[in-house]
Amino acid sequence: MAENETPKSKRELVLERLTAKYPDRKWDDDEVLMGQVEDDYADYEKRIGDYAANEAKMEEMFRNDPKSAQFIADMAAGKDPWIAVVERLGIDGITELMNDPEKKAAYEEANKAYAERLANENELAAEYDRNIAESQAIREEMDKQYGEEVVDSAIAVLDQMMKDYIVGKVTRETLEMALKVVRHDAEIENARSEGVLAGRNAKIDEKLRTQQGGDGLPAMGGSSAAPVTKKKGFFDDLPRRKF
Repeated sequence: MAENETPKSKRELVLERLTAKYPDRKWDDDEVLMGQVEDDYADYEKRIGDYAANEAKMEEMFRNDPKSAQFIADMAAGKDPWIAVVERLGIDGITELMNDPEKKAAYEEANKAYAERLANENELAAEYDRNIAESQAIREEMDKQYGEEVVDSAIAVLDQMMKDYIVGKVTRETLEMALKVVRHDAEIENARSEGVLAGRNAKIDEKLRTQQGGDGLPAMGGSSAAPVTKKKGFFDDLPRRKF
């Protein structure tokens, strides 16, 4: 530090740290500033708590089975895990473990789970191969219709949505986008129904105007007087009775 340089205040140090971490944000509002400090501190405490919990689990595992610590140390050093097992247990030791009658049922159950997982992975891979060709054809068609950049942007949105959902994150923007899709058909149908109803009402209004006021043209027969329309009574629309 230079001899005449004034030490920075704690606030200035915090602002520097936040600006470096969030370069696109402003910290003029103290509530926003302190809110971010609180959020970062809470996140820090959570991560420290998670680290401590994981460390406690590892310590317990090492106490219960010291060989686990040896295997993890070997893998951390870059050794092949299977070579490390042979070095620690030997071929005879591995064979003895596999033939242990007390663990036979557990081994069979584990092998069953492996076979099911492998079959599921193969099925998913086959389904992927079936779908990818059709998806690519749709992609090419949409590229021609909307342009590659627009389609790339749409795929990026879908990709982010899937990544968020995998980690249990659903944003308000994602839900609003989904709601627009869900409500689109209903809104189109409502608009169509309102249009049909408006058309019917227009026809009814036009018919009533014609019945009540005529066509508005002068009467034929040499007179220029406006046509006289007799006012209809309630009983005029009833059928005439013959006696």
